[in-house]
Amino acid sequence: MDSRGDWRRKVTDATGLPFSRIRALKRLGAGPMTLKDLADAMSTDAPAATVAINDLESRGLVERYPHPENRRAKLVSLTAAGRSVMATTRRVVEATPPALQDLSATDIKTLRRILDKVAAHQESRAED
Repeated sequence: MDSRGDWRRKVTDATGLPFSRIRALKRLGAGPMTLKDLADAMSTDAPAATVAINDLESRGLVERYPHPENRRAKLVSLTAAGRSVMATTRRVVEATPPALQDLSATDIKTLRRILDKVAAHQESRAED
């Protein structure tokens, strides 16, 4: 990939999530955290972390549950779906063959569309 920005765009395209949400998921990949700890890890404030977690929770990517040692706090952790999204982010670079890494997202979509047509044509010829 040419730059970190390219990687971010590809991750966003692959997951359908804003990169700020990916950052939160990545921090939670280390294990459950309180919202305060997550905000600190993301270098943001608690209200911004809460907005991110509310969104991720509504998407089924994280869950909140009572902290076992502090009744006033809740822990946030990844769900299976959240772990799956994180696996997708790790595969973004791996999934792009070196010969295709210089292509834009639009070029990749065009190539995919063309290859799908070729494959469909081959399948229809095989059925004849």
